[in-house]
Amino acid sequence: MLSAQQTIGNVFFDNQHPSIGDCRDELLAGLRQSQKTLNPKFFYNEAGSKLFEKIMRLPEYYPTRTEVKMLQQYAGEIAEVCGQGGVLIEPGSGNSEKVEYLLKDLKPSAYVPLDISADFLHSTAMRLGDAYPWLQVHAICADFSQDWQMPESLPQGNRLVYYPGSTIGNLDPDDAVSFLNRVSDWVGNEGGVLIGVDLHKSEDILHAAYNDADGVTEAFNLNALHSINPLLDANFDAENFAHKAFYNQDKRRIEMHLVSQSSHDVKCGEDVIRFDAGETIHTESSYKYTTESFSDLAERAGLTRKHGWVDDDGLFSMHYLTPA
Repeated sequence: MLSAQQTIGNVFFDNQHPSIGDCRDELLAGLRQSQKTLNPKFFYNEAGSKLFEKIMRLPEYYPTRTEVKMLQQYAGEIAEVCGQGGVLIEPGSGNSEKVEYLLKDLKPSAYVPLDISADFLHSTAMRLGDAYPWLQVHAICADFSQDWQMPESLPQGNRLVYYPGSTIGNLDPDDAVSFLNRVSDWVGNEGGVLIGVDLHKSEDILHAAYNDADGVTEAFNLNALHSINPLLDANFDAENFAHKAFYNQDKRRIEMHLVSQSSHDVKCGEDVIRFDAGETIHTESSYKYTTESFSDLAERAGLTRKHGWVDDDGLFSMHYLTPA
């Protein structure tokens, strides 16, 4: 069991994880809607985080390899645009693999990974602390979509939020604006945001990326049920559901669903959730943007696109935003 706070060398670990009770109301509210929903953050228990690592290495999954190639190509330029020596904050940090392409050039005084999976975050923070002895690693286990506390021990300097992987696309546009508003508060008037955004492209490319031949994305989607079972004291059986992912042309987003294979009831403690055959849980959306449409969205949150990068094939983009 991890203690609430630990300091080991240059690694500071702060467990602010929300209680099970906080999650229960949110989960039940989503499962009681006419279109049942599940917040994508519940994918990321320890098993889900490891499955997503596998997804990022799949040949069909273009975003990661494209973004990594861009980071390798533009790291020096990114550092010139964003500035060096500040405090680098990464919400939903996962394994922190992508940020490592930037550390040498950005030279932050501190790195703040934020993630909901305590054990996974702790192991990642310790690995980074060993690999970069010059870097303060302030790891915070928290639900960054809710209230969390910035450590008072952080060094001075401009704040830069790094949000790679087009995770912003998981949010409906209005929710994305709200999130960017919060991020703007984190960085203050002198900070900035470096964000990855997936672009419009062929539906064939999109379909393959979310329906890989090895079934890793399917396992990732189904694992969400294993993730929420202990949070709800529930008896979801993944064998009763099937993975479905498709492109919604009208809303310009990929949708992932879990499809009930039969009519059945799921106990969630003292509550019961009824499923009809063919009924789905909408587990994730992934909106696709143009550089112009994302700039317009950022402006709604009071952020201005100061600089941007797009890969040679027009698959993926990165944007540097600052408070207007």
